Amino acid sequence: MPAQPTHLFLFDIDGTLIASGGAGEYSMRLAVLDMFGVENGLEGVEIAGRTDHLITENVFKKFGVQWTPERATEFLDLYLRHLAEELPRKKGRLLPGIVELLDALKARPDVAMALLTGNLERGAEIKLTHYGVWNYFEFGAYADDHADRNRLGPFAQARAQEHHGVEFPPERIFVLGDTPHDITCGRVIGAKTVAIATGGFTREQLAAHQPDFLFDDLGDVAGVLATLGV
Repeated sequence: MPAQPTHLFLFDIDGTLIASGGAGEYSMRLAVLDMFGVENGLEGVEIAGRTDHLITENVFKKFGVQWTPERATEFLDLYLRHLAEELPRKKGRLLPGIVELLDALKARPDVAMALLTGNLERGAEIKLTHYGVWNYFEFGAYADDHADRNRLGPFAQARAQEHHGVEFPPERIFVLGDTPHDITCGRVIGAKTVAIATGGFTREQLAAHQPDFLFDDLGDVAGVLATLGV
């Protein structure tokens, strides 16, 4: 019988796994333009570390439009269509060490990997398929599950138990992300929080939120795993 994993790694996407060259935010701006006829319509709407559904709610509030599931679906469908078109046009990239880290973790029978992201599941698939790393992840928790990022952790925990038939204790769960929201999200479920300064926040800004681990990037894969103790 194959060994059951004992550690769970939950990855954010934007600023953690990839830099999309602005494709995500630009696609959201195009969706705003399509629906509301306003250029630069995301001004004043926080993007980093927020779920696509919360961003949508805040866009609707900004324009004084009542949120309904049907309108939200229409807006997000526009966004996803633009996203698929814009990713190849932008100069995005995988961030340092990502493929090497994912390969190292995939080779470990004691490690399970999944996503914990504010992206819609379809958006996550579009982005990570474009960069060739979608198939590393068996499951995830997404904006489809809840608009509040801090409510996503339990979805990831439940799916991990469903997939692997084992409950991962919080001290063996690592939540990796590039924003203070990722740190908070991990802390909600008692996980180890791993902050990486490869997104829009500096090392100093992330350190102020006291993550359990803090890296400039994940380029030194052996060093990262040694520091995490796995």
